[in-house]
Amino acid sequence: MNWNATLLARNDNVATILRPVAAGEIVRVLTPDGVTEVVALEAIPLCHKIAFRAIAAGNDVFKYGWCVGAARSAIARGAWVHVHNVVSKRAQS
Repeated sequence: MNWNATLLARNDNVATILRPVAAGEIVRVLTPDGVTEVVALEAIPLCHKIAFRAIAAGNDVFKYGWCVGAARSAIARGAWVHVHNVVSKRAQS
């Protein structure tokens, strides 16, 4: 079964895109529980993140089992997740 995004941990709410995808394209995401489809709401570049689940404003963004930031605003399932809608938590203590 082909897939073009990966999500490594069950608590992840974003997946990593393994090839550029176009808006409206079905993205097949390999998860620990199998392959799931998500429709890309916008074009997403190679190695960027797609929201696997909706993320409320202020909620943590999880990738590879780690918190990588917080949502600046609500992020819909299938949206591109990047610096325009996530603030890093790396420098915060």
